[in-house]
Amino acid sequence: MLALSGEVSDRVQSRLARVQLTANLSPTRVHHRLASYTPLKPQTPQKSPFQAVNMSATLFRRAAVAPRIVARAFSTSPTHNVARISIIGNLADTPELHATSTGREIVKYAVASNSGSRENRHTSWFRVTSFAPEGPGRDFLQSLPKGTMVFVEGDASMSTYQDAEGKTRSSLNVVQRNIEVLRRPATGTPASE
Repeated sequence: MLALSGEVSDRVQSRLARVQLTANLSPTRVHHRLASYTPLKPQTPQKSPFQAVNMSATLFRRAAVAPRIVARAFSTSPTHNVARISIIGNLADTPELHATSTGREIVKYAVASNSGSRENRHTSWFRVTSFAPEGPGRDFLQSLPKGTMVFVEGDASMSTYQDAEGKTRSSLNVVQRNIEVLRRPATGTPASE
């Protein structure tokens, strides 16, 4: 433990003991800072006993402060803009397979999401595109019937286009990242036992 001679109070000694304990727990962060300070030399009596405490407290604060790292805590990669959307609603129809102009197959479907009270109910329609590769994921998506309640997470982007009348229109594009089935529609046939 660090020992200081002179008129140092018990409170300062206990603080220094905590610094030593911290140095033992994390020697790379605190111990090298303590080594750079020289111990206090006995000084002439001071006017006030609190001056010794204040000086020791200042040294304690300087010794206890670990080097600060200025960095983002969550990532070291550069930031990117993100537009994400989460939708809970019912499938408007069974998802359909389409081919793009380059020949890539995609699955398109629409989700109807209701908001507002029963008297002021408003339905929003979202067109969703899935780039799921051929396999079980795509087969599962295409097997979902109309009316299935789903939770869709996707990337959102806005695009503008000219309609047949020459007016500029905007549309929201949603590219599916994840889909979860919350509830399947009632089929009308009794469940098998």
